[in-house]
Amino acid sequence: MAKAAQKTETADVFAFPAMDTAPFADQFRTFAEDSMAKSKEAYDKMKSSVEEAQKTVETTMETAQAQGSKLSLAAINAMRANTEAGFSHLEKMLGVKTLAEAMEVQTAFMRKQTEMAVDQAKGMQAASQEAFEALSAPAKAATEKAMASIKAA
Repeated sequence: MAKAAQKTETADVFAFPAMDTAPFADQFRTFAEDSMAKSKEAYDKMKSSVEEAQKTVETTMETAQAQGSKLSLAAINAMRANTEAGFSHLEKMLGVKTLAEAMEVQTAFMRKQTEMAVDQAKGMQAASQEAFEALSAPAKAATEKAMASIKAA
């Protein structure tokens, strides 16, 4: 008698039981979407900060140029006034007849030059202070804005 070959079924121990992967796919999709939204938000904040910094630098450079021109013009005007006063003094000195008259012209010139130097120094100080305030204003505003955003976060 011949034995009939028996077919045996073996269990696949490595097979996963039937599992619904839809909830995992939904969770993964939600995680990916949240990550993308946060990345976009971070990028937008960074882009905004860089644009603001660029505007601050541009404003500062424009202000520096304008204030530098103002200071240069003030210095040129002071030099022009001093030069004209010097030539005027020389003309007066050429017309003096006595030593006493020369001393009087020289004393008047020195007094006028001293007063003019004080006025010019005050003018340059005011112009320099204005330039400093104008140059520091954009950086000060940007710093205050950054501090406010840090406090808000």
